[in-house]
Amino acid sequence: MSGPRVLVTGAGGYLGRQVLARLAQLPASQRPAVLVAHDLHAPAQALPGVAYEVGDIRAPALNELMSRHRIDTVVHLAAIVTPGRKSNRELEYDVDVNGTRNVLQACVQHSVQRIIVSSSGAAYGYHADNPAWLTEDMPLRGNEVFAYSHHKRLVEEMLADYRARHPALEQVVLRIGTILGATVHNQITDLFEKPRLLAIAGSESPFVFIWDQDVVAIIVHAIGDGPAGIYNVAGDGALTLREIAARLGKQRLVLPAWLLQGALAVLKPRGLTQYGPEQLDFLRYRPVLLNTRLKTVFGYTPRYTSAEVFEIYRQARAAQNRTTPQP
Repeated sequence: MSGPRVLVTGAGGYLGRQVLARLAQLPASQRPAVLVAHDLHAPAQALPGVAYEVGDIRAPALNELMSRHRIDTVVHLAAIVTPGRKSNRELEYDVDVNGTRNVLQACVQHSVQRIIVSSSGAAYGYHADNPAWLTEDMPLRGNEVFAYSHHKRLVEEMLADYRARHPALEQVVLRIGTILGATVHNQITDLFEKPRLLAIAGSESPFVFIWDQDVVAIIVHAIGDGPAGIYNVAGDGALTLREIAARLGKQRLVLPAWLLQGALAVLKPRGLTQYGPEQLDFLRYRPVLLNTRLKTVFGYTPRYTSAEVFEIYRQARAAQNRTTPQP
């Protein structure tokens, strides 16, 4: 087989599992010649045609792995998106930033041709003066107080440095909006599943959504003939928190910013909420991604709009609630 020799980091995560499944199901003529899944733990169920490697992206052993499998394409998905209870800022930085540095160094050392990186709209930061629609040429201002946003910005700064110093390593950088689908569960969906949707007075908090299967298809396209570059990944349009509440048939709990910040400062240390006061702007100033470059340059038009993606999520949750036995 003459196809690419692909390594997927973070292969055990939600997106990693979906990407592996899609690649493994491709016709033989389109399938990677080698497909390696790398994660901290072995999978509960292995896919045929996938080589599984257990390891840490921060470890020197990554070099030997790339050499042994003669990797030429890396899909780098490994990151701490939702920190666990025992997580801390030092660990998150080490995995997100130092881990990515180790991956990039290994790519250069072993003449990898292309790396596809799952970045995030969070790299733009959560700011009151964000424009209504963000494009790829706008500055990255990931908020230092919010670890995920800050680390995504630092990783992108590192990627820019590597583009300048190692142009032979092609990069596809995907600044992904909020991923939704029939089975997605994350910090954002936790907000939507509350009895009332938390809102901040004076802020519409618009969301852009992207269907999980669109993200998978975009990554597969990037492994193939999708052009290198930086792309916002989101469906067309956006939904405000008011519109989301109406679609869910729920009311909003609208609080002034100062009151919510104080409440989070009290509740977070007691384990009564996953959100801290440092994430107030995460709830208030959502980065809204314009996907024009994804469609016109990368050559991929998302199948569903933000509103349609949310409807997929809403209907799946409603069906799940109807079929879940009541205690």
